[in-house]
Amino acid sequence: MPVVHKSTIKRARQAERRAARNRAAMSSVKSVIKKVLTALESKNAAAAKTALREATAALGKARSKGILRRNTVSRRISRLAARVNQLAAKA
Repeated sequence: MPVVHKSTIKRARQAERRAARNRAAMSSVKSVIKKVLTALESKNAAAAKTALREATAALGKARSKGILRRNTVSRRISRLAARVNQLAAKA
């Protein structure tokens, strides 16, 4: 039977809490991104712009919390903004 130290048990508890927090944050980020995508599919430029603003804020917050990497956030914002701008140009 291996020896399990108190610190190992504590680390496992901390990892569990952090994973739950990260999962919740990512879920909300995905929901906001999905809102942008549905606005794009319905070709509603105004709704897409407001949803993009929310998505940018949510992604930035996830970045500041250390949930997503900087380049990942930049790439996602850039791709969403490009699609929203393309829709706005058509309208």
